[in-house]
Amino acid sequence: MKKSLLTSTLGALALGVAFAAPASAEDISACLITKTDTNPFFVKMKEGATAKAKELGIELKSFAGKIDGDHETQVAAIETCIADGAKGILLTASDTSSIVSSVKQARDAGLLVIALDTPLNPIDAADMTFATDNFKAGELIGQWAKAKLGDEAANAKIAMLDLAVSQPTVGVLRDQGFLQGFGIDLGDPNKWGDETDPRVVGHDVTAGNEEGGRTAMENLLATDPMINVVYTINEPAAAGAYEALKAIGREGDVTIVSVDGGCPGVQNVADGVIGATSQQYPLLMASKGIEAIAAWAKDGTKPEPTEGKDFFDTGVELVTDQPVDGVPSISVKDGQDRCWG
Repeated sequence: MKKSLLTSTLGALALGVAFAAPASAEDISACLITKTDTNPFFVKMKEGATAKAKELGIELKSFAGKIDGDHETQVAAIETCIADGAKGILLTASDTSSIVSSVKQARDAGLLVIALDTPLNPIDAADMTFATDNFKAGELIGQWAKAKLGDEAANAKIAMLDLAVSQPTVGVLRDQGFLQGFGIDLGDPNKWGDETDPRVVGHDVTAGNEEGGRTAMENLLATDPMINVVYTINEPAAAGAYEALKAIGREGDVTIVSVDGGCPGVQNVADGVIGATSQQYPLLMASKGIEAIAAWAKDGTKPEPTEGKDFFDTGVELVTDQPVDGVPSISVKDGQDRCWG
């Protein structure tokens, strides 16, 4: 990337230098690059990285895009981290394919690159991924929704509120997991929208925020006003969908499910806005990532994936106060105690 582009893009970065390392044989610095610095999920991720960096005496620099999808800012951040001599990068990529060439530059320069939450495409473009099993997260809410409807699941009218058109992504994993959990045959599991089951009313994108969730829900209600199941990529999108349903007096007879398990989202489960959500643990992802960079800087050790998987699984739990047979879950109280820890 040209220097002029790098300079201008850096003006948009959310940058914070956290802690100076104590005297040691070798000072270690690391970078955290998230999609945004406003989404509570990434705020919690930064908290986890910052706390672990302080504990281990690592200097941490934090970068974030202006919006979800701000690929150029993330590229510029990677170049800055290389130039600054960082030992490693923790990255939640906005564009999982296009970022690969920049990640390769970092790895070729000797940096350990850990993908957090969002696997790169291909997944082995990063040294390791610390993430929720997002397919399983979707599968859990799909199984729960199917069991909740009982016999009426055969007549369900399902709205799919996704993240963005970019595929494959975390959003695809959650979407396809939900459909499989609900008992709907998948087309190509690496993309959404090619299902032929008539129960799927349609897909729309939300950008992962409340406004997008409201608009997407309105669009799909225009297709079929009798939608009775709503899958949402995350809890802000679920909140928007709920407002759209409330506007037409249908908030009480539609089952909404989601993924993330943040404290506001779990409260929405308690309040009846969301029926169930799959909780993930971004603070743990980030703290494990910092530990991996510290080990890499010390002796070149790389993290190992969870047995049977191609990433390090940081866990997922279904949160609901309406448990169903055959689908493991934790209570809202337990979800509130653990939210994003």
